[in-house]
Amino acid sequence: MAPRDVSLEEIKAEVCWRLKRRYCWGAKYLPSDSLVDWLGKLVKDDGKRVRTAIDQMVKEGILISHKKGRAVSLNPRRIREIETLIKNQSAT
Repeated sequence: MAPRDVSLEEIKAEVCWRLKRRYCWGAKYLPSDSLVDWLGKLVKDDGKRVRTAIDQMVKEGILISHKKGRAVSLNPRRIREIETLIKNQSAT
């Protein structure tokens, strides 16, 4: 599958969906390099935009950073915001 040019919001929704699918809430985390590798194959610019989206979501509080920023999980306090982000992107 060829890399696509997608918006930053679509990348954020895809990151949240993948973490939710693996039940990575709170203390259960996933290495951010794995997310960048998986999504970097689907998105243009080899994952630089994925890394940027992850960093933005950590600053916004949607994701929680673990292991000095090398792993991330979904913030359980922002569950409604995460659900709407996923729903809005899946509807389009």
